[in-house]
Amino acid sequence: MPANPRNDISVRDILENSRNIAVIGLSDNPERYSHIVASYLMHVGYIVIPVNPNIRSVLGSISYPSLPAVPPEIRIDIVDIFRKPEHVPEIAVQAVQRIPHPVIWMQEGITSPEGRRIAESGGITVIENACIMKAHRQLAGRSAVSGFRRGVPSGRGSTVLSGRR
Repeated sequence: MPANPRNDISVRDILENSRNIAVIGLSDNPERYSHIVASYLMHVGYIVIPVNPNIRSVLGSISYPSLPAVPPEIRIDIVDIFRKPEHVPEIAVQAVQRIPHPVIWMQEGITSPEGRRIAESGGITVIENACIMKAHRQLAGRSAVSGFRRGVPSGRGSTVLSGRR
């Protein structure tokens, strides 16, 4: 389960009530973990917004060179980060500038105290050192008991771990 969550219910709410996920550092190489995770997210019904300045498109979608390059009319619910920790503070600053604020989700092995501080001071929920695919699979496995929806997320508002949404 994700690092530092207050409880599973908040993570479930984030995943169930989000629809659009910007994947920062999404690779066009199908063997890279970012590609595997993004493919999974699409398979279970999320809309993936690729962000990588080194590729033009991936998984049938245009790849944007940066988070600010994603048009403001494209809502981003979660910013899923597959970049080294030293890049997270800049991404956090960019996420704070988006309205409404997205959740920042740093994949396994990625933590950034400075990025967390920037995001949380800007009212953004932060999850770090956690795989969004594993969290979704774990919660989907409990769906018969917990009511977690498989497939297309509901798109309603969410309960947050920290900060405001």
